[in-house]
Amino acid sequence: MPEVKTVTVPTRAWHGDVPLELEFPGSWEVMECKMNGHDVPALDEAGMRAAFAAPIGTETIRKLAEKRSEAALIFDDMTRPTRIADFLPLVLEELAAGGMKKDNIRFVMALGAHGAYTRTDFVKKLGEQVVAEYPVYNHNIYENCTLMGKTSRGTRVMINAEVARCDLKIGMGSIVPHVFTGFGGGAKIVLPGICSMETIDANHEPLRRGILQTPLGQEMGLGKYKENVVRLDMVESARIAGLDVLVNSLVNIGRQNTALFVGDVEEAFLAGARQAETHYATSLPEGVDVVVANCYGKGSEAMLSLSICRPFFSEKTAMDLVVLMGAPEGQVTHYIYGPFGKNTGGRHYQPMPEVARIPGLRRMIICSPFGDRAGEQWVGLRGYETVRTWQQALGLLDQSHKGGARVAVIPDATIQYFPQ
Repeated sequence: MPEVKTVTVPTRAWHGDVPLELEFPGSWEVMECKMNGHDVPALDEAGMRAAFAAPIGTETIRKLAEKRSEAALIFDDMTRPTRIADFLPLVLEELAAGGMKKDNIRFVMALGAHGAYTRTDFVKKLGEQVVAEYPVYNHNIYENCTLMGKTSRGTRVMINAEVARCDLKIGMGSIVPHVFTGFGGGAKIVLPGICSMETIDANHEPLRRGILQTPLGQEMGLGKYKENVVRLDMVESARIAGLDVLVNSLVNIGRQNTALFVGDVEEAFLAGARQAETHYATSLPEGVDVVVANCYGKGSEAMLSLSICRPFFSEKTAMDLVVLMGAPEGQVTHYIYGPFGKNTGGRHYQPMPEVARIPGLRRMIICSPFGDRAGEQWVGLRGYETVRTWQQALGLLDQSHKGGARVAVIPDATIQYFPQ
């Protein structure tokens, strides 16, 4: 039997978290590009309690709850890897200790410009008991938003009206690399999370105007957050909206929370981002013939893998890219960037370019067991190929690399990044 090399990657986040074994010919050189935080153990209860007991830049949640009457718990949606249910009991414990009445607590999923979710999804994020005992709502970017003020950059901050009515606002999510804001998490739970389409559009408008090609754009991109003008507009918006406490985690390759940052929307985020710079960083191998980009933690936003894999491509390479799309739910509905027809899309939608227009990229293969033509077209550069199994993808690669190949496997090309 021919010798084989095997790399196992995670798939189907929120759908059973099923491992996938990728087999390669024994003669191929296969490198698993793990992020530094790949195997960091999950934070235990003592570690989580310590974070809530000593918040960064704010009073404890229980102290704040003593002075407030209505609480909105804002949490990130299914496109994010955060296991909110793991630390949520401590948030509710803090609120109860501060005297917050159970009937005065509600949850709002911070959808931003994403489509709405269902009770099934709320249970996956929050747990069965929480959904049964507390009201949980989707955010609506088109209705019921309240104007709270305007940022110094002119963004009108219109937030979810239910959240606006509450005098205690808590945001919960994770800090992971983001293609525009450097890292997600932090103020993004408010903008775009619970803002109106008008507010999201105003904040994102610089991206449509080509800011990435200007000097200001040099401060944007994966891992770049300190002088990022779009992110800083989000921070100002979150303060205008009155976000009281942020609860953000870092995650390992299994989406387990490995660190927790509780406190002020910016101070807690910056503490987490400093750690995230190293945690998600991945070494970039040289001389690669094939990149296998597995999309897991943010699997319904598989298009992110294209930006994350960009450092591999140069005019000196002629590479093959395989994108593993393993999200049963398909790609997220996105009202800003997503497609809504063969020739139509959200207000910032742009059709994908040709494979041939990407320097250094010879071939793009989308491998997914779940047929999703519209989603594949959104993720795939024009001219991509589609297969349903890894064996089929390997067969295509073998045609081009009879003499062997040097392969880089990225275990999660939606949350890792290669510092430049």
